[in-house]
Amino acid sequence: MSQSHAPSFRLHTRLMSALALLFSSAMMTGCVTATIQEVRQGSTSLGTGESIVVLGRTTRPTAQQTEGDFVSCINSDLSRASSGIGVIDERAFRDATFPWFEPRTAPSKTSDLPELIRQPDLADRLREIGVKYVVWIEGSTERTSSAGSMTCTVSPGGAGCFGFLTWENDSNYEASIWDIRTGKTVGKISSEAVGTSFVPAVVVPLPFIARVRASACGNLSDQLADFIRGAPT
Repeated sequence: MSQSHAPSFRLHTRLMSALALLFSSAMMTGCVTATIQEVRQGSTSLGTGESIVVLGRTTRPTAQQTEGDFVSCINSDLSRASSGIGVIDERAFRDATFPWFEPRTAPSKTSDLPELIRQPDLADRLREIGVKYVVWIEGSTERTSSAGSMTCTVSPGGAGCFGFLTWENDSNYEASIWDIRTGKTVGKISSEAVGTSFVPAVVVPLPFIARVRASACGNLSDQLADFIRGAPT
């Protein structure tokens, strides 16, 4: 009996594989809800030769660390020619301002920035390399819930998975924009994205992944670009 059913099972498996490719190409993402908030505390603009630098917390092991790839995502988005904003690479900035922004000496929270950037030697160095604003990123992406189960089996007639998995990720990030000239914050932007991913499986798993962190990065980058180019309030 197992031999008579094997061709049918393999045909069913191939059919499900084809359907998986079709659905995956059409619906590769789960559901994401994003919100963005802005608080402006001063006017902003960039002149010729002026740039910004985007930094994340990369400090002591006891402090929460902002993911490096999220900061890189913000840098990459803002560096696009269409943004019209000059962005200094994070690593180049840390090298140029050594040792003030090295991981063991960098500020661990935004309240430490004013005292740091008021140091004469550092202030001179920042003006020399053309930095006008420091954008300080704090936050993280965390899995907040998960449910379901999935079982996969292999037999002489083929392989298959059965079940349903779902989980929710929550991205919360805040960008503080600091004016080097005044040593004061000119505004804050927060970006939150919540997304539900799920993987149903009837023989072949079909993953629908919510791109939560990518959504938070894109929204925050767009808002930052608008903020830096913004007119006085």
